[in-house]
Amino acid sequence: EVQLVESGGGLVQPGGSLVLSCVTPGFSLRGYYMNWVRQAPGKGLEWVSGIRRDGVETHYADSVKGRFTISRDNAKNTMYLEMNTLKPEDTAVYVCNAIRTGYRGTDIYWGQGTQVTVSS
Repeated sequence: EVQLVESGGGLVQPGGSLVLSCVTPGFSLRGYYMNWVRQAPGKGLEWVSGIRRDGVETHYADSVKGRFTISRDNAKNTMYLEMNTLKPEDTAVYVCNAIRTGYRGTDIYWGQGTQVTVSS
């Protein structure tokens, strides 16, 4: 089974910053579109950001646009999410995934998530 491992979460004050990482040990991310999603307490999943296979094209939810930056380093099998000007409403479990669609069907892999808490 392919594993995606998130890290970098923690407790920060409003206005602070964090950088999350998503690593796939022993598995290449080349050829996979990747996303960050999050789930706040008592709420459903919310898509946060996505990045194309080569990292050139990125997309963001309106709620984080201008504050978050997604990037990837395929040589290191790692994706990142830089989060700035954090707000209490950003508090959630952040989860990464990797998706590939081809003639054989669709492959999708999920991480376990990392907790981000924004509070004074």
